[in-house]
Amino acid sequence: MKQKKIPLRTCVVTNEKYEKKDLIRIVKNNEGKVFVDTTGRANGRGAYIKKDIEVLEKAKNSKILDKRLETNIDDVVYEELSNIINSKN
Repeated sequence: MKQKKIPLRTCVVTNEKYEKKDLIRIVKNNEGKVFVDTTGRANGRGAYIKKDIEVLEKAKNSKILDKRLETNIDDVVYEELSNIINSKN
């Protein structure tokens, strides 16, 4: 039986490839709203970051999500990301 291919995505902060389950997707939709996509299926431009609090802090300090999604990211989004990461640990 053929083995199913596991899709890999790249963390925008570390540039390392991980399975989708190890990453969190942040999306900017057509209206310009930025939000955390817990389903991984929302329409719009997406960026992935690793589920690690240090990676989140680095993303916040370097504003890499702002650059990748071409918009300003509110602190509310970073707080939501932090809550998701802390609840997984």
